[in-house]
Amino acid sequence: MFRTALRNVLAHKGRLLMTALAIMLGTAFVAGTMVFSDTLGQAMKNSYSKSYSDIAVQVTDYSAGSGARTSQKGERASSRLDDATVRQIAALPGADRTQGVVSGFTAVADHKGKLIGEAWTARGANYAPDASGKDSRYPMADGRGPQKSGEIALDRSTADKGGYKVGDTVRIAANGPALNTTLTGIFTTDDPQVGSGGTLTLLDTASAQKMMLTPGQFSSITVSAKPGTSEDALLGEITAKLPGGNHFTTETGQQLTDEQSKMISDSTSAMKTMLLVFAAISLFVGIFIIANTFTMLIAQRTKELALLRAVGASRRQVTESVLVEALLIGAIASIAGVVAGIGIGAGMQALVGSLNSGMPTGPLVISPAALLVAPAVGIVVTVLSAVLPAVRASRIAPVAAMSGGDQPATQKSLLIRNIIGSVVAGGGLALVAMGAATGSSAGRLPVGFGAALALIGIFVLLPLLSRPVIALVGPLLSGLAGTPGKLARLNAVRNPRRTAATAAALTIGLTLVSALTVLGASVGGAVDKAVTSSMKADFDVSTASRTDLSPEVVAQIAKAPGISASSPLTNTYWNFDGTGRSVSGIDAGSVDQLLQPVMTSGSTAALAKGQILVSGEVAKEANLSVGSTVKVSTLGTGDDTGNGGGNGSTAIGSMTVGGVFEPNQMLSPVLMSNADIAKHDPAANVHDVLVKGHDGPTGALQQSIKDATDSNPVIEVKTKQDMRDEFNKIITFALNMMYGLLAMSVLVAVLGVINTLAMSVFERKREIGMLRAIGLDRGGIKRMVRLESVVISLFGATIGVLLGCFVAWAVNGTLESSISGLTTLVPYGKMLLFLALAGLVGLVAAMWPARRASKLDILDSIKTD
Repeated sequence: MFRTALRNVLAHKGRLLMTALAIMLGTAFVAGTMVFSDTLGQAMKNSYSKSYSDIAVQVTDYSAGSGARTSQKGERASSRLDDATVRQIAALPGADRTQGVVSGFTAVADHKGKLIGEAWTARGANYAPDASGKDSRYPMADGRGPQKSGEIALDRSTADKGGYKVGDTVRIAANGPALNTTLTGIFTTDDPQVGSGGTLTLLDTASAQKMMLTPGQFSSITVSAKPGTSEDALLGEITAKLPGGNHFTTETGQQLTDEQSKMISDSTSAMKTMLLVFAAISLFVGIFIIANTFTMLIAQRTKELALLRAVGASRRQVTESVLVEALLIGAIASIAGVVAGIGIGAGMQALVGSLNSGMPTGPLVISPAALLVAPAVGIVVTVLSAVLPAVRASRIAPVAAMSGGDQPATQKSLLIRNIIGSVVAGGGLALVAMGAATGSSAGRLPVGFGAALALIGIFVLLPLLSRPVIALVGPLLSGLAGTPGKLARLNAVRNPRRTAATAAALTIGLTLVSALTVLGASVGGAVDKAVTSSMKADFDVSTASRTDLSPEVVAQIAKAPGISASSPLTNTYWNFDGTGRSVSGIDAGSVDQLLQPVMTSGSTAALAKGQILVSGEVAKEANLSVGSTVKVSTLGTGDDTGNGGGNGSTAIGSMTVGGVFEPNQMLSPVLMSNADIAKHDPAANVHDVLVKGHDGPTGALQQSIKDATDSNPVIEVKTKQDMRDEFNKIITFALNMMYGLLAMSVLVAVLGVINTLAMSVFERKREIGMLRAIGLDRGGIKRMVRLESVVISLFGATIGVLLGCFVAWAVNGTLESSISGLTTLVPYGKMLLFLALAGLVGLVAAMWPARRASKLDILDSIKTD
């Protein structure tokens, strides 16, 4: 029987090619994912391991430069890292070299005034020369380090991007006004952020402290150990000498390296998991193709298998022979898939490198897991897919050797299948609806489990659904294509199981694609509405890094010509009846020109009376309404939990609720006037400034604001449409990435359609010969096969789109509590596009089978046994 299985594999090479290709693609995706993530992870670990090679202990003040205010933190000179702290640590017996480090956001503009690189990777640091006049952290490739205010040094990559050389004037900015500086040096560094495309600007220590922190303050202190002193011993010495304050963190160089490695490992692990999920989807789609292929092969070999039974082969031997075939095909295809996967991993590495030239790189890492797990997955999937066809083959009676053709499914088996499918699909849909009705994250588990059950149940029911659904397009096919169209419809419903198995592959892909699209549109619409619906201003002015705007910049914006009203949108955090809440502030005199919150009671005029506005959620939670009073106090040192109290908190008194508004993402749960906030917190954070122009959101006003801020590269002046486009860009990028990953499963589904049609043509050789003999020309045969493919593809796609929209609706139901104003938006244009693309897929997939069918010899086909 083993020799028989081997002979069958070799005898049907053409029929099994598409199946082997599907297995190979799925396995290649798994192997490529593992190779790419292992390579990238190792390269990033190697890169980051250089960061702490000369550090024994690092003391970090994570509150430095964070935008936290002195009034809230009650910060004293003794509770921060300064020169005195550096001297204390340097005097310790185990300390060798001690250095104060300043680090924070600093952006660099090019010659056109535009930001170089991304704002979130733009950093500044202090250049701290030793007795030799050099800072060993930053070796100068050209020029010298900065020595006084107005001088800077840039990393080589940033200087090249900006087209700068030593002696040029370079414009830089943090959260304050932009500054013109002189470039005194260009340095090299192994800093991983710079290697990944970030910018690094060096200033003298005093200038760096003034720009990024406060004068005399350091963000961290690095210490190297004397020979014979361990990192742990030095850590103990330093901890005992640290000033008061609970926001310092002390770590050894090894701890820092380990944490960095763990962070990289976790991030690459998450990426690997996501990629493997899509690889699993491709393999899942492949299951339908493999099972369909073996089912059709067994149907075509009914006589052969029956003769084996007649000459003495047992059911077990027949089953084993089919499984051995699957094992051989799976092994060969999976090994080829691993080889292709290594190429995919290298290609993904090259693609990422081309998109980000600074991304760490290194030699390909081909782990034993990639060489063993990927082919094992391919083989197991193939064998499991062949189990049911193998069992079906073993049940072929010896008497079937006397007749040929497919053995039709009994009515009993179809009835049992439909009952099981109805129960599973109904239960799954009920779970989905139940989870969606919760309106919270608690419904995500039932929605996910129910969606999986519904998908499986609908797969089981696809044969039942295929007849009525395809029958609906019967008149259209007959009207457009005449006899070939009618024959295509009949062929599509002739074997419902085969049609269902072929369509199921596309159903999976379209379910996921349409669900992602509806989710993207829904979330995008909700975020857009939440952020911009309450904005009446023409422009929102903020920093590219989303850091605070300095008072100087706020004043510059207010003086821009063409402005009719402007107000900083401040933010603070206070206690209201003992509960900490975020507070937004706006100028009471211009609120109606800049904001239009949806008021459910009261009005914005209450702000001018010293009253507060609260969101509907706060009003419900605290049982507040217009006229209610609340006790208010600022937060004190250590009181950042939102529970009230804390050392140094200041009682403000009672405030009256003057209105309730619908929650939105632009405003905090509590809205007050800036004047009232300034009385108790004059240094409140300012992330945005809202601006209204005399003539609306004109380009002239936008440029006027930019000019007023001295063309600061950090300042962004956005209209409501700009804000929408920014959010849509993020969602579009995520969706395109998902579409790209799903493309593999769609490709596997296309192979399934081609495979099914090709084998179907072989199976219907006699029928096609008879059609040719009675007058159907070659063009008619081609149209028949193509239309059959299009009908099957559209059937699978339609079911997938409907199911995807339903799943997206259910998922939206579980997100309502976390995304305000979320409603299900179906982009009908995209749904129709997906269906059109599915029809095109069917048309393309049918090209080779249709051409093959049209070239069959009439007499040879008629006499086919």
